[in-house]
Amino acid sequence: MSKTCHEVDYEIIGNSMQLVEVELDPREVVIAEAGAMSYMEQDINFEAKMGDGSEMESGFFGKLMGAGKRMLTGESLFMTHFSNQGGQKRKVAFAAPNPGTILAIDLAEHGNELICQKDAFLAAALGTQVSMTFSRKLGAGFFGGEGFILQKLSGDGMAFVHAGGTLIKKELNGETLRVDTGCLVGFTPGIDYDIERAGSLKSMFLGGEGLFLATLSGHGTVWLQSLPFSRMADRIIAHAPSLHADKG
Repeated sequence: MSKTCHEVDYEIIGNSMQLVEVELDPREVVIAEAGAMSYMEQDINFEAKMGDGSEMESGFFGKLMGAGKRMLTGESLFMTHFSNQGGQKRKVAFAAPNPGTILAIDLAEHGNELICQKDAFLAAALGTQVSMTFSRKLGAGFFGGEGFILQKLSGDGMAFVHAGGTLIKKELNGETLRVDTGCLVGFTPGIDYDIERAGSLKSMFLGGEGLFLATLSGHGTVWLQSLPFSRMADRIIAHAPSLHADKG
């Protein structure tokens, strides 16, 4: 059975602030989030296109529907397609905007599917479908709310996702794992997931823990991140000089 995704080679470079260098054969293509590219060799052309270019989407309206769902997650309507237009292998590299670890995953080895946080997706071989699969508004009303949005990567090729800080891998065999919503990176088919309210107002305000947790159970693999960007940003803002401070 032939693969539907392009078969790209890759190398992950670095330790704590990684990038992934993808090697493309002539005519091979990799798709990526806008702004993720670090550098590219000659013969690599790039073009912003509506949708992910997967074979599962056909025609203008199919592309429009897929792109529209991405817009609901706060992502761009377009994705960037990088193609090798030359006659020999060429490389293009991608990096996330914050320090962390890159997970390279062969979707064919994990049920042709990965569910991940909307901010985790970095790049993937052409033929991978990127779609929204789960969205819930947390703490509506009094708490203002923090969106919990998951994307589904479908295909049989390589996909690259980013974790803030250290990447942690957990294997579940019927157990249940409760995770801060910001610390979830992704998980494989066979994992059931939901959002539950945890703790009380007192624990949230005095203990500093979140009021909502992602509950993961079943059989499969879960990847977590030690430092969500939102947590790092909160610390930076809390310790930064006030923007409204008087200038002496």
